[in-house]
Amino acid sequence: MILRIRSRDGTDRISVPDSASATVADLQRLIESHLTVPVPLQRISLDPALLLPNPSAAVPLLADPAAPLASLRLANGAFIYLAYPPDARSARPTPPKVLSAAGSFGKKMTMDDLIARQIRVTRQENALCAAASFDRDAANAFQLYVAEYLAFAVKRAGFLYGRIDAETKEVLVDFIYEPPQQGFEDVVHLMRDPDEEARVDTIAEGLGMRRVGLVFTQAVGRRASKTGEYTMSNREVVQAAQLQAEGGTPEWVTAIVKLEVGDDGTGDVHFEAFQMSEICVKLFKDGVLETEVQDADDPRLSKMRKEVVAGGKDTMKVDNDFFLVPVKISDHQGPLSVGFPIENRGSPVGMSALRSHLERMKHLTFVRRISDFHLLLKLATFLDAKSDMPTIAACVKTQSRMPEGYQFLIESFASQG
Repeated sequence: MILRIRSRDGTDRISVPDSASATVADLQRLIESHLTVPVPLQRISLDPALLLPNPSAAVPLLADPAAPLASLRLANGAFIYLAYPPDARSARPTPPKVLSAAGSFGKKMTMDDLIARQIRVTRQENALCAAASFDRDAANAFQLYVAEYLAFAVKRAGFLYGRIDAETKEVLVDFIYEPPQQGFEDVVHLMRDPDEEARVDTIAEGLGMRRVGLVFTQAVGRRASKTGEYTMSNREVVQAAQLQAEGGTPEWVTAIVKLEVGDDGTGDVHFEAFQMSEICVKLFKDGVLETEVQDADDPRLSKMRKEVVAGGKDTMKVDNDFFLVPVKISDHQGPLSVGFPIENRGSPVGMSALRSHLERMKHLTFVRRISDFHLLLKLATFLDAKSDMPTIAACVKTQSRMPEGYQFLIESFASQG
């Protein structure tokens, strides 16, 4: 039986020769042999929550060495989650080199000088945001479109907007804006519209929100790696690092939505949240992270434009998992509804959609009827984005009565649909 061992350093495969009689202790010895993590330092579980920066004490561990693996009902290819202290995974050190490097004019460089010039890629243990909570309706509208209309055949992406709790550093995602884009199995090209994004940001500011992250889906047919499983591909690392650098928010979060298919053929949509590590973003900003990815490149590895030190070794390629900092994920009921057609999904959203929406929600107060980001974005195409939309968004934020004339104006536009 093949088992996939996922740790904070990536995913490895090990073969259990006699799975019918093997025990947890046998599995631990195989992990020690293949992954060089001593048995006393291993913590293993079937729960992926073990890999969070501060896992709950309630995470069940496989703590009985004598327990047979057969009792765990593991299928071929099942995941085992492995945690261990930093630096516990022993590496075969390379022999020390005696270097005598001279710069211009014959100035000698000491070993300390050489070490200081090295770029060291280390794992970031803790995220800068405590957790990420998604508005249930917004998350559901995004994943339903991908599941029912795109069938997870191509990638889809969106920008996350919401609030950041100043005390807890929790990110609260209240709506998702989907920019114009073209998705393929392994990449999604964002064809960004600066004017539309300016309208989105204006609406968000009026709502007391801001851009806080990125969400993208992974296609079921994405390119596999010959060397094992991976959480994010090199293309995804580059895109996520670029947008996190652009966002400039320390708590910026990147969410992945994927379809996990079980042995019985049924699928389950799964959300995961990460931050790209600070060193990853720095490598992108400094031009060290290679942004041109070729089809022949191993998707598990991110290429560098100069040599770095990762895992104690000089290398031009870094395992993508080195750059991922897991973030706890939850959900909440946000202040906005999600019932208006969502932008940039192929079919233009006309005024008839506005009329239908207002009629369908007529049992609510007018401000509540328009408390939908996607509706507000539609309004911003025919109202003044700089003067009208901040006023309307502020009323939606406080659920207060709008100044006289706005309701009449909006209903007039809707009647033309």
